[in-house]
Amino acid sequence: MTPYAQLDAWIDAHFDEQVRFLQELIRVPTDTPPGNNAPHAERTAELLAAMGLPPERHPVPAELVHAAGLQSITNLVVRRTYGPGPTVALNAHGDVVPPGEGWTHEPYAGDIADGKVYGRAAAVSKSDFATYAFAVRALEALQLPLHGGVELLFTYDEEFGGEVGPAWLLKNKLTRADLLIAAGFSYQVITAHNGCLQLEVTVHGKMAHAAIPDSGVDALQGAVHILNALYAQNTLYRQVCSQVEGISHPYLNVGLISGGTNTNVVPGRVTFKLDRRMIPEEQPEQVEATLRQVIADAAARTPGITVDVRRILLARAMRPLPGNRPLVAAIQKHGALVFGEPIPAMGTPLYTDVRLFAEAGIPGVIYGAGPRTVLESHAKQADERLELQDLCRATKVVARTLLDLLTPPAT
Repeated sequence: MTPYAQLDAWIDAHFDEQVRFLQELIRVPTDTPPGNNAPHAERTAELLAAMGLPPERHPVPAELVHAAGLQSITNLVVRRTYGPGPTVALNAHGDVVPPGEGWTHEPYAGDIADGKVYGRAAAVSKSDFATYAFAVRALEALQLPLHGGVELLFTYDEEFGGEVGPAWLLKNKLTRADLLIAAGFSYQVITAHNGCLQLEVTVHGKMAHAAIPDSGVDALQGAVHILNALYAQNTLYRQVCSQVEGISHPYLNVGLISGGTNTNVVPGRVTFKLDRRMIPEEQPEQVEATLRQVIADAAARTPGITVDVRRILLARAMRPLPGNRPLVAAIQKHGALVFGEPIPAMGTPLYTDVRLFAEAGIPGVIYGAGPRTVLESHAKQADERLELQDLCRATKVVARTLLDLLTPPAT
């Protein structure tokens, strides 16, 4: 058997164990918010240690976690050193949005039906805790000479921007990666992604009795002017097209609105939060300056209104670094062999933690277990699910890729 066939055979022989591992990860909730994620890290650490992959536990100081709007975070690092050479990091996040309503499977049971495993984070991205851990186990089971090393980075701050997840690991020099593979889906290797700017806009007016509305200043009316101006921008964005395959144009979404005190009171304050997706060609500082100006100009059309704008998040777009070619080539080669179809290299409209590694000069790609699209996975929807066949095949692709990258050069 070739080493590739040996890897495949090991993964097939241990696949039931891999599925049980993923089910155990699903069964510990990591809803973010509220973001009490240290218990999941502890359970993951126990499971990894039992498999011979003992992790370092890196609890993030409480004041930093709370400042980020979360409750607790312990990031995990598994280090495997084989000798001089490149270190390949494999990063997946355990934090997820709350399950919401409409599930036909209990969101934290890890049910298996019709060849799929169901549960919140089954696809994004506790699945890749399993993909990456079992790829490393398969690689080491061959007992072939290797060089370089592997780091498993399991973090808990993707939903809130990564500042106390990967960014914290990077800042504290707890990763020494030369290359990075981060959680993704199986049918394409992602080399670029959108950026994201999130702003909180608070519109101030003056409360008044609804029977004498002229004695107040309607903050909601001011907010409507601002929202209309922002949605007009959304129409203009369609004229700005990215040159990156898989990414279309910028867009804006207002996802949360609150305000007022009662039905019979002119609202004195209204707050909304907006999400502006930025294509890789855009400059985030210019995008933010333009939005702030649009908001200020619209607010000026309502006398008596004042506005506060606060940045919640700035996640820069990921642009390909030249050093990612070995990763892309290996994943495309083995993906085509294992899945029986081409694996294109392309961009995605999502934003991820990988940008933080790219900003630190670490070339990376996004690849893991999952379907062709986020919609198919039901990520952030009811009945999130993962095809077990995709988990098995993606693990083989990652294991084969690691073998290529970590085999010592011929002398």
